[in-house]
Amino acid sequence: MTGAADTRPGADRDLEEERRADRKGGPGHTVLLALALAVPVAKVAYTVGGGDAVRDVFMGMEPANWPDVLLGMVITDPLLGSVLAVVISRLVFAVFAGRGVVPSGRGRAARLRRAGITVLNPLAVGVIDACLFGPWWGLGTALAAYALRKGVVVEYRTGRRRPHHGHGDRSHGVSHDPGYRPPPWLRRASAAEQLVALLLTAVALPALTFASALDGQAWTSVVACRVTDGTRVSEARLIELSRVGDGVVGWNLDAEEISNGVGCTSTDSRYVREPWWRS
Repeated sequence: MTGAADTRPGADRDLEEERRADRKGGPGHTVLLALALAVPVAKVAYTVGGGDAVRDVFMGMEPANWPDVLLGMVITDPLLGSVLAVVISRLVFAVFAGRGVVPSGRGRAARLRRAGITVLNPLAVGVIDACLFGPWWGLGTALAAYALRKGVVVEYRTGRRRPHHGHGDRSHGVSHDPGYRPPPWLRRASAAEQLVALLLTAVALPALTFASALDGQAWTSVVACRVTDGTRVSEARLIELSRVGDGVVGWNLDAEEISNGVGCTSTDSRYVREPWWRS
């Protein structure tokens, strides 16, 4: 990577492709969308056994509760939640950087604004991770998110990438900072940032999400309830799908059907079957 943009025709085409990818979110948004659609279905299918059971579970959850499957996976798996937070932080920043929000210049205002847009979001995802998984997870997530964002800033300031200004809008800064000369180690780190971001988005995140989908754990609470079947009352374990009055609607792990349970208490474990790699 050089301090000024390469003016060769081939390099110009590459830069334009990178800027266009940034403005659209790059490959990250495609991966995230595919995972958001496929992984919850895979999680439910493996957990309850597939087939008609998957349809019954999603109908029992009602459409408004379907995102709970993905949310439950993310907030109960520290590594998955942390990697997802880093990927989303970098993706959102690249989108806005591609639209020109990274300010150039060495003035105080430009430095404060640049520091703010680079640091605040990593701090936010770090705090969320710390609340869910503990301080060390939060610290690691914040540092990783900041490192990837810093690489994007360096690329735009050196002119390796240039922001897009749609419809003649020039209000979001300039293409790059000609006076900016980052140290060699920062140039190398910035070049490595793209590879790390690609590996996290295209390799680590899909692997972690499908590992979580096939780990044999329910995506939500497993509760022990009294279930009435005609005149017979029995105790059963239910994967909670929704709450109705003083009971729950859940997937009955014993009868393998949707059941209404009352007098429910939480169980100690969310494991309902062996992980895929042990079965």
